[in-house]
Amino acid sequence: MIISIILTMLVGLAGGLAVGSGFVAFLTVLGVIPRLTQLTKTMKMIYHYEWAVVLGALSGSLMSLNNFAFHWSPYILVPIGLLTGVFFGMLAAALTEVLNVLPILTKRIGVNEQIITLLMAIVLGKIVGSLFHWLYFVHLN
Repeated sequence: MIISIILTMLVGLAGGLAVGSGFVAFLTVLGVIPRLTQLTKTMKMIYHYEWAVVLGALSGSLMSLNNFAFHWSPYILVPIGLLTGVFFGMLAAALTEVLNVLPILTKRIGVNEQIITLLMAIVLGKIVGSLFHWLYFVHLN
């Protein structure tokens, strides 16, 4: 019994270290946070971005391990959801900017002249997908 518990703890620790180191490598090698601060013209607040990522990862880990749930009013959750969406949108934009995904994609599939159409299709697809998820799967009581 004790060996099983110790083995489970070691496997969990190894998995956490692997995921954590991959996340840190992703952020540092690609320079996502510095690029995000460049896009938003908030270079002097880079430490706030870094601490936000660290505290977000820690609090998300603690909440998922403790099966924690918020029972807040939708009036509080809607602004939090909007701000979360803005943050992830900016993070995705910074990542796309760093990797030059869209110019490479348009060149490969031969639609260089219609990059705006491709961008609008991505944006509208994200909006429709998010609305479908919220309206169909999330039940506000």
